[in-house]
Amino acid sequence: MFQIELQSHFSAAHAITIGGVREPLHGHDWHVTAVIQARTLDDEGLLLDFHAVKHALDEILAAFHNRNLNEVAPFTELNPTAENVARYLASRLAAAVTRMGAPLPPERQPKLVRLRVPEAVGCAAIWRAD
Repeated sequence: MFQIELQSHFSAAHAITIGGVREPLHGHDWHVTAVIQARTLDDEGLLLDFHAVKHALDEILAAFHNRNLNEVAPFTELNPTAENVARYLASRLAAAVTRMGAPLPPERQPKLVRLRVPEAVGCAAIWRAD
Protein backbone atom coordinates (compact mmCIF):
# COMPACT_ATOMS: atom_id res chain seq x y z
CA MET A 1 0.00 0.00 0.00
CA PHE A 2 1.28 3.47 -0.87
CA GLN A 3 0.18 6.87 0.35
CA ILE A 4 0.91 10.44 -0.63
CA GLU A 5 0.21 13.42 1.59
CA LEU A 6 -0.46 16.96 0.43
CA GLN A 7 -0.96 20.17 2.33
CA SER A 8 -2.55 23.47 1.48
CA HIS A 9 -4.25 26.24 3.38
CA PHE A 10 -6.79 29.01 3.23
CA SER A 11 -7.76 31.86 5.53
CA ALA A 12 -11.43 32.30 6.38
CA ALA A 13 -13.77 33.44 9.10
CA HIS A 14 -16.77 31.62 10.51
CA ALA A 15 -19.31 31.83 13.30
CA ILE A 16 -20.57 28.42 14.36
CA THR A 17 -23.68 27.69 16.37
CA ILE A 18 -23.22 25.67 19.56
CA GLY A 19 -26.21 24.78 21.73
CA GLY A 20 -28.41 27.11 19.73
CA VAL A 21 -26.11 30.08 20.34
CA ARG A 22 -24.11 31.58 17.51
CA GLU A 23 -20.58 32.49 18.53
CA PRO A 24 -18.93 35.72 17.36
CA LEU A 25 -17.44 35.82 13.88
CA HIS A 26 -13.72 35.01 14.01
CA GLY A 27 -11.03 33.91 11.59
CA HIS A 28 -8.60 31.03 11.20
CA ASP A 29 -5.79 29.96 8.96
CA TRP A 30 -7.09 26.54 7.93
CA HIS A 31 -4.21 24.16 7.12
CA VAL A 32 -5.57 21.20 5.18
CA THR A 33 -3.73 17.87 4.92
CA ALA A 34 -4.98 15.19 2.54
CA VAL A 35 -3.79 11.57 2.35
CA ILE A 36 -4.38 9.54 -0.81
CA GLN A 37 -3.75 5.82 -1.02
CA ALA A 38 -3.39 3.14 -3.70
CA ARG A 39 -2.26 -0.47 -3.70
CA THR A 40 0.30 -0.09 -6.46
CA LEU A 41 2.24 2.55 -8.36
CA ASP A 42 2.17 3.28 -12.07
CA ASP A 43 5.01 2.40 -14.45
CA GLU A 44 6.76 5.66 -13.54
CA GLY A 45 6.61 4.88 -9.82
CA LEU A 46 3.83 7.36 -9.03
CA LEU A 47 0.63 6.96 -7.06
CA LEU A 48 -0.69 10.23 -8.57
CA ASP A 49 1.01 13.41 -9.70
CA PHE A 50 1.45 15.59 -6.59
CA HIS A 51 0.98 18.73 -8.69
CA ALA A 52 -2.34 17.56 -10.14
CA VAL A 53 -3.74 16.70 -6.71
CA LYS A 54 -2.43 19.95 -5.18
CA HIS A 55 -4.02 21.91 -8.03
CA ALA A 56 -7.37 20.18 -7.44
CA LEU A 57 -7.19 20.87 -3.70
CA ASP A 58 -6.22 24.51 -4.24
CA GLU A 59 -9.15 25.00 -6.64
CA ILE A 60 -11.54 23.65 -4.00
CA LEU A 61 -10.07 25.88 -1.29
CA ALA A 62 -10.07 29.01 -3.46
CA ALA A 63 -13.84 29.41 -3.01
CA PHE A 64 -13.31 29.91 0.73
CA HIS A 65 -10.06 31.93 0.88
CA ASN A 66 -10.47 35.31 2.60
CA ARG A 67 -14.22 34.76 2.95
CA ASN A 68 -16.78 34.36 5.70
CA LEU A 69 -17.68 30.66 5.47
CA ASN A 70 -21.21 31.42 6.67
CA GLU A 71 -21.74 33.31 3.39
CA VAL A 72 -20.40 30.62 1.04
CA ALA A 73 -22.27 27.46 -0.01
CA PRO A 74 -22.70 24.91 1.45
CA PHE A 75 -22.17 26.75 4.74
CA THR A 76 -25.02 29.15 4.11
CA GLU A 77 -27.17 26.15 5.13
CA LEU A 78 -24.66 24.04 7.07
CA ASN A 79 -23.00 24.97 10.38
CA PRO A 80 -19.39 25.76 9.36
CA THR A 81 -17.75 23.66 12.07
CA ALA A 82 -14.28 22.26 11.45
CA GLU A 83 -15.92 18.83 11.17
CA ASN A 84 -18.32 20.00 8.47
CA VAL A 85 -15.52 21.81 6.66
CA ALA A 86 -13.45 18.61 6.70
CA ARG A 87 -16.38 16.52 5.44
CA TYR A 88 -17.17 18.96 2.61
CA LEU A 89 -13.55 19.33 1.48
CA ALA A 90 -13.11 15.54 1.61
CA SER A 91 -16.17 14.94 -0.56
CA ARG A 92 -14.95 17.40 -3.18
CA LEU A 93 -11.35 16.16 -3.17
CA ALA A 94 -12.41 12.48 -3.18
CA ALA A 95 -14.42 13.15 -6.35
CA ALA A 96 -11.42 14.85 -7.97
CA VAL A 97 -9.13 11.94 -7.04
CA THR A 98 -11.66 9.49 -8.48
CA ARG A 99 -11.68 11.44 -11.77
CA MET A 100 -7.86 11.41 -11.85
CA GLY A 101 -7.87 7.65 -11.35
CA ALA A 102 -10.66 6.92 -13.84
CA PRO A 103 -8.43 5.60 -16.63
CA LEU A 104 -6.54 3.31 -14.25
CA PRO A 105 -7.35 -0.38 -13.70
CA PRO A 106 -9.33 -1.17 -10.52
CA GLU A 107 -6.29 -2.39 -8.59
CA ARG A 108 -4.57 0.95 -9.21
CA GLN A 109 -7.49 3.22 -8.22
CA PRO A 110 -6.34 5.94 -5.83
CA LYS A 111 -8.59 6.85 -2.92
CA LEU A 112 -8.70 9.78 -0.51
CA VAL A 113 -8.41 8.09 2.90
CA ARG A 114 -7.91 11.01 5.29
CA LEU A 115 -8.36 14.75 5.38
CA ARG A 116 -7.28 16.80 8.39
CA VAL A 117 -8.40 20.37 9.05
CA PRO A 118 -6.92 22.08 12.12
CA GLU A 119 -8.97 25.03 13.26
CA ALA A 120 -6.36 26.16 15.78
CA VAL A 121 -3.14 24.81 17.26
CA GLY A 122 -3.99 21.56 19.00
CA CYS A 123 -7.56 21.40 17.61
CA ALA A 124 -8.24 19.52 14.39
CA ALA A 125 -11.14 17.80 12.69
CA ILE A 126 -10.28 14.64 10.78
CA TRP A 127 -12.38 12.97 8.11
CA ARG A 128 -11.51 9.36 7.31
CA ALA A 129 -12.86 7.13 4.57
CA ASP A 130 -15.05 4.26 5.74
